[in-house]
Amino acid sequence: MDEAHALPGKTLTELKRLMELVHQQGNRLAVILAGHPKLQHALRRPAMEEIGARASVFTLEGIKGYQHDYIVWLLEQCTDSQGDAVLTPEAVDFLAASLATPLQVEQYLTLALEAAYRAGQKPVTPEIIASVLATGLDELEPTLARHGYNARAVAELLHVRQAEIRALLRGRLPAGRVQELQQELRAAGLPL
Repeated sequence: MDEAHALPGKTLTELKRLMELVHQQGNRLAVILAGHPKLQHALRRPAMEEIGARASVFTLEGIKGYQHDYIVWLLEQCTDSQGDAVLTPEAVDFLAASLATPLQVEQYLTLALEAAYRAGQKPVTPEIIASVLATGLDELEPTLARHGYNARAVAELLHVRQAEIRALLRGRLPAGRVQELQQELRAAGLPL
């Protein structure tokens, strides 16, 4: 099941029960759940202990740590020329340092190529890359979203109001409360 991080806890409990019923009949059933890291965090919660104890979690890091290699490979696959003819080495380094996922790389590489074309610039430079990158890619809200958490999910996890989480994400909370919530997020295993 894809997007399993969005499944309600009751559904996970029923899947566990289905597996038990199949096992009682002398058969086997394996359920593979795929989702954001939120799924792993949900399975660790005490309320999900019975299901989490029966689960094997495999973390797929994607291109994490290999963004540079991925960009070079992507350019080799998509062009007849050397990658240096399309992007300067500094532009490749800048992209690799700024982005975390293949989807981001492909999106911003496309935007950079379009901007360079409109400007008549070849190869693409770090300045062009910087001009198309969205501000705040590494801020808390997009980071949490990449892990499957929206304001509602974070509020449920921390047992606070959604309005408080939205204020946190917009930088509108007092510093002391920000530190408290960040500490709770870290304790819950969420990336900051």
